[in-house]
Amino acid sequence: MDTLKKRTGLIQIHTAVLLAGGVGLFAKFIAVSPMVITCGRTAFGSITLAAAAVLTHLSLRIRNRKDLLMLALSGMILAMHWFTFFLSIQVSTVALGLLSFSTFPLFVTFLEPIFFNERLCHRNVITALAVVAGLVLVTPSFDIRNHLTQGVLWGILSAFTFALLSLLSRSYVRKYPAITVAFYQQIVATLCALPAALHWKSAVTGQDILLLIILGVVFTALAQGLVVASLRTLRAQTASIVFGLEPVYGILLAWLMLHEIPSLRTLFGGALICGAVLWASFNHSTD
Repeated sequence: MDTLKKRTGLIQIHTAVLLAGGVGLFAKFIAVSPMVITCGRTAFGSITLAAAAVLTHLSLRIRNRKDLLMLALSGMILAMHWFTFFLSIQVSTVALGLLSFSTFPLFVTFLEPIFFNERLCHRNVITALAVVAGLVLVTPSFDIRNHLTQGVLWGILSAFTFALLSLLSRSYVRKYPAITVAFYQQIVATLCALPAALHWKSAVTGQDILLLIILGVVFTALAQGLVVASLRTLRAQTASIVFGLEPVYGILLAWLMLHEIPSLRTLFGGALICGAVLWASFNHSTD
């Protein structure tokens, strides 16, 4: 029975990571600005999370004003994260966007001791250096005018904002259900993105709206629900190891659906980044 539960948990987390890897494709599928995609994703995602909370009788109540303000701040950061993530992929490729974003553990390594007064581990510094080396390899040129380089830089900013978001969320997922935290973050992100999204001058087609619904409901709310469900039977460290495969899934999906074939240099750099992240996650799970 325990083996069956663990197998189910592994299927759930791998499905969630596959969905997460597929998010980047929407930056290519939907011909609107990154802010419109951000607004649509978080709007439909928050609606779905609210419906899930009602159906499961989960409270969305926040206990005090300070918690509400901090969740609002994390929602603003979430909006910036998704904007820079989708912009990174739109100006470059899915592979470069995902690989540059996957460097977020580098920022977590150095920010976590500041946020939580924790000791900086030498092993994490080594991992960070490996990630930097991989990042140098995936950067096609160091000319800021190169659109691929611009994509990498936007991806790095996306990674930095995601690291901030992760550290801010760490305190609150212990106090509130994950769905409650995600709901407030996404509704605030929607409100932040809405003014810029309304200034989008081109028409948003019915197909665009359908894709935004799929992105918000399936690739956001469902993916998050699968992560939460998997953690009932899997250790959090196991989930973090599997999440190291997100760029791999994303690059494979981009190859199959967009015919984007990354260069050998990008693949080598990506292997170094993913290998460093997986190694760090595995070693953390055995501590």
